[in-house]
Amino acid sequence: MINRIASYFYRDKTLNEIEKKIKLLGINSKYNAISFMNFRVFSSILIFIIILFNVNFGYILSPIITYLYYHFLPNIFFDNKIKDRERKLNHDALYFFEILALSIESGNNLTSALDVTSKSIDSELSLEFREVMREVEYGKSFDEALESLKGRIPSDTVNNLILNLRESSIFGNSIIDTLYNQIDYIREKIVLENRAYISKLPIKISMISVLFFIPLLLMIIMSPLILKFFLKN
Repeated sequence: MINRIASYFYRDKTLNEIEKKIKLLGINSKYNAISFMNFRVFSSILIFIIILFNVNFGYILSPIITYLYYHFLPNIFFDNKIKDRERKLNHDALYFFEILALSIESGNNLTSALDVTSKSIDSELSLEFREVMREVEYGKSFDEALESLKGRIPSDTVNNLILNLRESSIFGNSIIDTLYNQIDYIREKIVLENRAYISKLPIKISMISVLFFIPLLLMIIMSPLILKFFLKN
């Protein structure tokens, strides 16, 4: 009831933007666009009041900081979660589509191969395809269910594969070669991402050394002199 009343105060465009981000977190996401907007508004009001009455020049800073908080909160809250999910789905896709290709090669049609593959693998991507099969079972066309799936997938790589599945379903062309090409592409992409991550490690280690280890080392080296100075005084 509260959410229904609150929905009249928010623009449809804003709610749709939040809803799109929530969908990209998957079918198990427990977030709600109205609830998020309620939290966004009330937390912004709270921040405004705290800064206004507790910070010097609060009357200047409070509207600026509150605006920035309100404007960027959806990106701060959702974007990192979406990027993490994208990486996870890319890793899941490698194994999932390998099994799917093998299932099609063994004689299953595309729909039954997806059904068997999604039930035999325990991953976030297989969970999404199980939802596709459930929607088909309840009356959606296979193409509509795949189109709906694209709205829940933040990975362009996986969405390309979903597009190939749709084309194969509509035109009846073989998808096995396409699947193997995409699997090779995903494998290479994961290798490149891992190399990029490894190449950044020395920089991160250097920063940690500068911030923590070097001051600690200097403190250990200088401690006798410091002690001597205090003992003299």
